[in-house]
Amino acid sequence: METIISPSLLSADFMHLDREIEMINESDADWIHMDVMDGVFVPNISFGFPVMNAVGKVCKKPMDVHFMIVHPENYIQQTADSGAAIMSVHSEACLHLHRTIQEIHKAGMKAGVTLNPSTPVAMLEDVICDIDIVQLMSVNPGFGGQSFIEESIRKVARLRELIARTGSKALIQVDGGVQAETAPRLVNAGVNVLVSGSYIFKSPDPLKTISELKRLRPSVAL
Repeated sequence: METIISPSLLSADFMHLDREIEMINESDADWIHMDVMDGVFVPNISFGFPVMNAVGKVCKKPMDVHFMIVHPENYIQQTADSGAAIMSVHSEACLHLHRTIQEIHKAGMKAGVTLNPSTPVAMLEDVICDIDIVQLMSVNPGFGGQSFIEESIRKVARLRELIARTGSKALIQVDGGVQAETAPRLVNAGVNVLVSGSYIFKSPDPLKTISELKRLRPSVAL
């Protein structure tokens, strides 16, 4: 399948957000990635529903919303009402993960589950067939522009094995440190969705950068 590209709005120029959204609309990007942070689950605060609602009205790409907050289950319907197509929650933040996945589906969205770098993929053993997307954090969540954690490549392989063994249809998404050197390696490892922030938005030619990421294909048979 084609590589799915989801530019992370966290790295956009918020003084000119309308211009950044228009760039994404015109690009080869598939989704737009939105990180919601509360300063509790992660040591940073980003944006909330006022920004999500505004983006949802003008963005032509599906909204891929990543919640880095405590109690994300409290905001499922509000997220759906904002126009989001995908809602990803951290397994570490959900006491009743299976119920949360069910509620996300009931609200009409695809359900994603995100794992922090220190969380093993085995934690998803009992819900992997209910998930649409597994997002692996390849940096510690909370801030953009961090260095890629090398163990992430091997973690992708372990997740691929779990998906194959269980017959799950989940896509593998990676968020953090995705750039020219790491992106081809991730695609070769079996990643379906690349989230990239600083590498795209700080590029001298974001449209070209997105197109180059979009053209990536595995160089070996998976």
